[in-house]
Amino acid sequence: MDPTRSAALIRRLVAGDAAAIRALVERAATTDEPAVLVAVALVVPAWPPLLARAAAAATGTADRQVVSIAAAHLRGDADRALLLARDHLADHPADPLVAHIAAATAREEGTPS
Repeated sequence: MDPTRSAALIRRLVAGDAAAIRALVERAATTDEPAVLVAVALVVPAWPPLLARAAAAATGTADRQVVSIAAAHLRGDADRALLLARDHLADHPADPLVAHIAAATAREEGTPS
């Protein structure tokens, strides 16, 4: 899989592009890219297996952080999700997926993002 193409699709997912979401869901069936698996986990009801695959595929610290942030968000642990997202974004300020998760978590909790 082309990580550059995946990154573009993830940016489009963050913007709410339905075609990008469909493309990522299709890609998730065969990819081992943690960011793709996390992105799809955010938009499908059957997210636990996707996060498990993302965790298994995550080889670097940043990828493992993204999986942990998404897991906290999806499990409803807003405080942990926001804390982990803050720390991750301090080191990776251009990560649209984590910024998206943090904003979604803040919206759901009624916290200003």
